[in-house]
Amino acid sequence: MIGIITAIVSGILMSVQGVFNEGVTKQTSIWVSASFVQLTAFLFCICAWFFTGMESSFTALLRIDDKYMLLGGILGALITYTVIKSMSGLGPAQAVMIIVTAQLLAAYLIELFGLFGTDKVNFQWYKLMGIAISIGGILLFKWEK
Repeated sequence: MIGIITAIVSGILMSVQGVFNEGVTKQTSIWVSASFVQLTAFLFCICAWFFTGMESSFTALLRIDDKYMLLGGILGALITYTVIKSMSGLGPAQAVMIIVTAQLLAAYLIELFGLFGTDKVNFQWYKLMGIAISIGGILLFKWEK
């Protein structure tokens, strides 16, 4: 149940953040906005790390087995950029529908092929149908009379 609640909160926060970031971009530029988002996220994480007991140090990063896993910050910057651009081009609702569907498809493929150290799962038609229904929802949402 905690996982479901956390996922719902994450989705809400991502949508609100996208709208906020687009608003900042309109008054500055996309890279100023994206930089500010990443800088404030970094500062928040440092404070959270400090207040939660600093259970590990940054030297633990040197012991990460798969070094490509350290690219999350770069992906975060690219995510911020692409969310801002998609929201400004499509509007929040349509952008989020496409983003979430793309996330669902990518996540299923990652699981299906056991990529990046995830447990491999067997192909299931109903999961593919769920993605197809999501794509159908995007088309229906886009449909104009």
